[in-house]
Amino acid sequence: MTPRQRYLETMLFGTPDRVPLTTGGGRKSTKERWYSEGLPQDVSNISLYAYQQVGGKLPWPGGGPSVRVNERMIPQFEEKVIEEKVDSLVVQDWKGNVCEISNQYSVEYLRNAIDFVTRRWLKCPVESRADWADMKRRYDAATPQRVSANATELSGTLVDRNYPVEVHFSGPFWQLREWLGFEQLCMLFYDDTMLLQDMLDFWQEYVVQLMERVFEHMIPDGVHISEDMAYKCFSMVSPSMARKYLLPVWTRWGDVIRKHNIPVYACDSDGFIGELIPIWIEAGINCCDPIEVAAGNDIVAFREEFGKDISYRGGVDKRAMAKGGDVLAAEMERLRPIVEDGGYTPSCDHGIPADVSWPNFLDYVQRLAGLTGWL
Repeated sequence: MTPRQRYLETMLFGTPDRVPLTTGGGRKSTKERWYSEGLPQDVSNISLYAYQQVGGKLPWPGGGPSVRVNERMIPQFEEKVIEEKVDSLVVQDWKGNVCEISNQYSVEYLRNAIDFVTRRWLKCPVESRADWADMKRRYDAATPQRVSANATELSGTLVDRNYPVEVHFSGPFWQLREWLGFEQLCMLFYDDTMLLQDMLDFWQEYVVQLMERVFEHMIPDGVHISEDMAYKCFSMVSPSMARKYLLPVWTRWGDVIRKHNIPVYACDSDGFIGELIPIWIEAGINCCDPIEVAAGNDIVAFREEFGKDISYRGGVDKRAMAKGGDVLAAEMERLRPIVEDGGYTPSCDHGIPADVSWPNFLDYVQRLAGLTGWL
């Protein structure tokens, strides 16, 4: 079975020869710890190396080219340091946010997920209707560089690919939070629903236009949206508000995705997502991740409640990975019935933090490979 077939069979509750082995990875601080504990510095594919270290011998699934899409604003804001303090920096990032970060980081850390960076938000780029008018001009779906320059050349070669391809977009809650900041966005649901709706409508149609541009050249196996719209115990806005304002956007995108016969429509959100899953299912979303255990998500209970209307990725408690031993063993056994039931690719329930040692990571990879049929 090819990696593409395996991905689809797993996500769609089919009969894969084995479940995709997706370990998850660490950021800079995690890797620095692992280097100090035995991971060679010259290893480029840590997941493959770890799999081989625990005895894995099956061919490792490779990827390949795909048509890329760039949803980010063009032009971007200037990245700059505004003020240097004793222990921190006040900076402007590429999105136009002004925030304070520790001086152990640079502005680059706010562009790419190099490490976990705590920041204090001081100013967001959209604070008025005039700001919104200026922001909209940065999102022209027809801008040539939004799609791979060699998209036409790639079109023919991607039809019979043997590896899965997903395209990624920011969801409506995620993107409006990027413009407004979290507090102002939440207040907008009460204080200015006309502006809220204008922003939602704009982002909805902008992403539809980008999808159509990409789908002219390549039909991916999945479309994945990022939302991050839940706290530890509840959604950041009520389910009724999510249904009223966000469901129409998710549904519109789902209609486009289904029109092009794309089988997987996935959504990512940290926090407790139990209130959101029914709304996502209603929108046509049929996969979600990362199923963060510390936020109270119980994937076993979710399967009982939602059946096979939705599949999952993630769900391995990072805290159990840090503790290792019997705690990790029990965590992996907790997930076994869902792996066997189908529609689930187990992996770390977020980026792997630096409290997970290299020996414990190897233990996790060994158990994960055994659980998914790779050992």
